[in-house]
Amino acid sequence: MKASRLVRAARKRKGLSQRELAAKTRISQPMISLIERGLQDPRYSTLQRIFRACDLEMDVVNVAGGGIDRTQFMSTLPLTPEERLRRSVVATRAINELVRNARRVR
Repeated sequence: MKASRLVRAARKRKGLSQRELAAKTRISQPMISLIERGLQDPRYSTLQRIFRACDLEMDVVNVAGGGIDRTQFMSTLPLTPEERLRRSVVATRAINELVRNARRVR
């Protein structure tokens, strides 16, 4: 679950408004709002303060299979350096095209 959803759920479970949570944690209410809307990624220490204020503890668990997806990396191992470079150029061009299109949409 994303941090934004966890923070909002913890706050509501405790029955606190964003302003009340801000006062308990000394984190500004606008920052709490940004975190809850997923517009700001909080630091670990910030999450700890929020959860402690909600009488919750936070555990970090290593999830099996988490981390880097090695399938794409492994698929490039048999390629020559020239083939890898060619794929990289094609991918870069595709990303640049996406960025150009995204700017036009704004």
